[in-house]
Amino acid sequence: MTRTTDLVRHRGRVTVTLGITQTLAWGSTYYLPAVFADPVCEALGLSRAWFFGIFSGALLLSGLVGPAAGRLIDTYGGRDVLAASNLVFAAGLALLAAASGPLTLALAWGVLGVGMGFGLYEAAFATVTGLYGREARNAITGITLFAGFASTVGWPASAFLIEALGWREACLVWAALHLVVALPLNRFLIAQAPPPALVAAPKEAAVGGVPWTMIILAAVFAATAFVSAAMAAHMPRLIEALGATPTAAIFAASLVGPAQVAARVAEFTLLRKASPLITAQLAAGLHPIGAMLLAFLGPLAAVPFVLLHGAGNGLLTIARGTLPLALFGPAGYGLRMGLLAAPARLLQGGAPLLFTLVLDADGPYAALLLSGSLTGVSLLALLALKSRIRDPNAA
Repeated sequence: MTRTTDLVRHRGRVTVTLGITQTLAWGSTYYLPAVFADPVCEALGLSRAWFFGIFSGALLLSGLVGPAAGRLIDTYGGRDVLAASNLVFAAGLALLAAASGPLTLALAWGVLGVGMGFGLYEAAFATVTGLYGREARNAITGITLFAGFASTVGWPASAFLIEALGWREACLVWAALHLVVALPLNRFLIAQAPPPALVAAPKEAAVGGVPWTMIILAAVFAATAFVSAAMAAHMPRLIEALGATPTAAIFAASLVGPAQVAARVAEFTLLRKASPLITAQLAAGLHPIGAMLLAFLGPLAAVPFVLLHGAGNGLLTIARGTLPLALFGPAGYGLRMGLLAAPARLLQGGAPLLFTLVLDADGPYAALLLSGSLTGVSLLALLALKSRIRDPNAA
């Protein structure tokens, strides 16, 4: 059996493994503050602004180290990089458990920020691209199907651990899971793949040596990441500000997760033969439609708004992995993903604060105008990329 045949034969195993380890990675880092902020702030005598400011710094750091992570994956493959990220995650969580003030809290989140730069979606997508090249699309979608439940699993698990053991002990449990579950899975069930052969890059106009396509994609991913992070932090409050009861707002917002997963299933089945650009355009167009419905109909459109936003957000997660692959091919994919993720992580970090300033100062309609405009302009930018998709059968 050839190496290529063996890789294809074990594609399902690799996809499931990365789906599990990504669920753990997201649940124990990115989704941690929503549950840990209050007990940590109470114990350390800090304000929530301090906590989330430090978390925003961690997101920024993850974006800054992302290109280095991608370059390592391009050179050596993703298996060992992902396994090393589990060690970094465990160290960061152990430091978080020992935090005694703002400096040690910042140190802990700094380590976790490095881990997020080396161990979240971009690294997983680069790993399967290194293994399967242009055939990695289904694996990317499969990974997001699993990790789409990261908040669904992570938030209740964190809440249970804090209630049963305390927040410091909960951090240590998450750290132990990285060492005894995720590390062995990443190290022993992910194949080591050589980097793809380099191919000539397409000639196109550039700014400072960066192709226009990369600039457009980076802007689109950053704008949609801003909206995603803003909605994750403020969706119930936004809906309530338009006249819904708190119970109705929370119920509607809870449908984001199921909508994301349903959209990813649709991409895996109904849209699997469609161009990734079509998926991205559809994803970017769903939020503006929902925002207009919510603006004109108020609470009556809360559920349709959430479903449209959630579906678009679920598809965008896939498009962030598959669209660069379709546009540029597998060569240098890891570094490219790191570069594309950097501005998105920066805006993600500032999105909750910036969005709440707009919501507080100008009201829910201005907030909807902001989110709808960002995703609407992203759709227009993606429509302009149609002629840039390379032949999927090209080398």
